[in-house]
Formats: sequence, structure tokens, C-alpha cells
Amino acid sequence: MTIGFAHAELIAVLVAVTGDEPRVMTIRSGNALPSGPFEMGHRTLQSGLREWVQEQTEHPVGYLEQLYTFADRDRNNDIPGGRTISISYLGLVNEQSGAGRPGWHGWYEYFPWEDHRQGRPAVLDEIMARLGSWADADPARRDHRHRRADFTFGLDGGGWNEDLALQRYELLYEAGLVAEAGCGAEANLGRAMFADHRRILATGIARLRAKIKYRPVVFELMPENFTLLRLQRTIEALAGLTLHKQNFRRLIEQQDLVEETGGTESETGGRPAKLFRFRHTVLEERALAGTKLPLSRN
Repeated sequence: MTIGFAHAELIAVLVAVTGDEPRVMTIRSGNALPSGPFEMGHRTLQSGLREWVQEQTEHPVGYLEQLYTFADRDRNNDIPGGRTISISYLGLVNEQSGAGRPGWHGWYEYFPWEDHRQGRPAVLDEIMARLGSWADADPARRDHRHRRADFTFGLDGGGWNEDLALQRYELLYEAGLVAEAGCGAEANLGRAMFADHRRILATGIARLRAKIKYRPVVFELMPENFTLLRLQRTIEALAGLTLHKQNFRRLIEQQDLVEETGGTESETGGRPAKLFRFRHTVLEERALAGTKLPLSRN
């Protein structure tokens, strides 16, 4: 609805992990996130968002939490003399091919520098070179800009911090290295999105990467029964990192997050692996205290 010159929009970052890849539900051939105006007929913000997702994709939505409200004065909007306020939500779903019209795309199409599972992405060399040129272009702030770039992209000795996904995108935006900031398509890093939808997606990635360390929300993305290898690879996909197998399993067992089902499943032609399920009582017991899922690197 519109109050004065403010237009309220609902927008969804809906995440699934399919085939070891984190994926986001999109519309407009991958160029936008599902969204729509908050209308008088909507009972709540969340119910309004669910209605828009249902209308635009026909895909069921389960877990949702409010992500962030975007209301910057310089945001793109279609209201002359007004502004758009976007109330975003983060949702975790299981991708269903053939359900409606959602267009699923990998996170790393939009943020290729964020996936470190196979080592340091080659695109980082180009990024740091271009950020270096940007920093040198302003002698008065050159040292500060270089320090920011080195810290944000893990070149200051502190290492790569997967939680800084939003800060990295914001820095690239400030440096004019993404299409949303006005650079030409040939100079854009990663796949561009409509208006500031890529910024909103980066916010969702950062939130989820941080949250899987203290709440067991990752189980919203898992089938009812799964192997520990499948659980590990799901977390690795979200974090963009590889985890130490023995440490991962030790911490999962110590926190008593899962229980054996008694069944097995063959993985990659090897010997059958035990199947587990999430202990739902753990979610109830630890919803307030928090549960950490390990991100111990190799």
C-alpha cells in the first residue's frame, strides 16, 4: 500500500540446496527475486509475501524469517518523488522442479568470488586488481581503501571470512564494479539483478551463513533421512567452504543433533552409510540457547 509517498514492498530470498549447490528462487529469467506490494487485503506481512510467492511461482514455502527492511533514499523505485520500502524475508525450502514457474539459479552465478570449496576463485585476482586501481584513484583515501579491500577479501592476514558476503558486495558497488552501480555490462562482476535485488540476496547469504553456526536451521533444507556426508556437503555449499570431516562429525555427535534411523544408503559406490534424522526435541530444547554447527576448515 502507499502511505504518502512511501510504497511498501515484500520480497523473498528463498534458498534451497540441490546437488551440493545453494540455489535461490527467482523470477524474470533469474533477474529478480519474488516480490510484490503489501496490500490492504493482506492479513500480515508474512502472509502477504506467501501470497505473492504462490502467485508468481506456485512453489510451497515453509520456514520464513524476516531478513531486513531496505529504505535507503537512493534506492531504485518507480514512484516519482517517493520511495520504495522493501521488507525482505529469508526462507528455506526444498527445490521442487516442475512446481509452478520458479527459476532456480545458483548463488555463485551472482557472487562467483564467494565459493571457495575448490580453492581460491580465479576471479579474485581480477577483483583485487580492479579494487587496487579504484583505491589508487583517490590519493587522500588510498591507504584506507586498500586496507578495506584487503580486510574484506581476506588478504590482511586474517583469512577469508565467509560472513562478510554483504560487505564484499557493498565494496564492489562503492567501487563501481557491479552493473547495479552503473558500470557497463562488460565490466560487471557476477550476474546482475534488477534494482537492488542482488544486494538483498547478499544480505540473505550473509544472514544464513552466520545463522548456521548457532541455530540448526540447516535441517530445514535436508530430507527427512540423510547421511552425515549429505549434511556436511549442505553446510559446505552454504558456507562456500570445505569442512574437516572428522571434526565435523565429532561436533555433530557431541551436540546430539541427530539420531540413527537404522537404515543405510550407498554413497558414490562405496560401502553403505548410516542414515540419520534430526532430533526434533533438540530444536525445541535449543531454540533459545542456540546450537552451533561447525565450520572447521580443512
